[in-house]
Amino acid sequence: MPATNPIIEIRNLSAGYDNRTVLHDVNLTVYERDFLGIIGPNGGGKTTLIRCILGLLKPFSGTITYHPAQLSLGYLPQYTRIDRKFPITVEEVILSGLDSKKPLTARFTRADHDKARAVIARMGLEGMEKRPIGALSGGQLQRTLLGRAIISDPQVVILDEPSTYIDKRFEARLYELLTEINQECAIILVSHDIGTVLQQVKSIACVNETLDYHPDTGITPEWLERNFQCPIELLGHGSLPHRVLGEHHHS
Repeated sequence: MPATNPIIEIRNLSAGYDNRTVLHDVNLTVYERDFLGIIGPNGGGKTTLIRCILGLLKPFSGTITYHPAQLSLGYLPQYTRIDRKFPITVEEVILSGLDSKKPLTARFTRADHDKARAVIARMGLEGMEKRPIGALSGGQLQRTLLGRAIISDPQVVILDEPSTYIDKRFEARLYELLTEINQECAIILVSHDIGTVLQQVKSIACVNETLDYHPDTGITPEWLERNFQCPIELLGHGSLPHRVLGEHHHS
């Protein structure tokens, strides 16, 4: 039975940058232990919406209500925002996910280090604790950052284009981990990979200046075309769906 307890409620949200509106009239409810996929064309406002939810961008208008008010969020950012040259180890990255819960001058406790070791094991990174992030593969870096996102036991984990880190060999393991994590908290997954998203999530929202929500993944090509404003077909090749964009022209 799907959860019915809302943990994030967005009402009549408009947002953007430098007086340029990117999103308008956005309404969305995220439920306890939901697995929400957010799709949409490039420039449609997906990242703007996530920045608003994370509190990194103040909306022009509208409200975002959290239940509880101090809702804890874990975040896996886009790959392009990671500085792989920064001299920090796997263990230090994962421990940094506890920073928001500690005073600036506090040191990590033995319990913190024990928790980090447990997360490292869960992410399959044993033996890599002292390895600098610049020496990691894409899949290892992704699992390190996912460990950072979950170490604080957040009520919601937000992932922004996670499949950009890895090749297809690691993708199945990522979604296995997310399925496990979803037993403990809600997940919001932002991706341009429509086919993969539809296989994994419980509900779907398309963001293209505004937002159209679908309570499950039984969407139609017509729904996608209406929201992407161009023809889209979903083709199944074995168990792996692919996204195909038909010929189209934007005005």
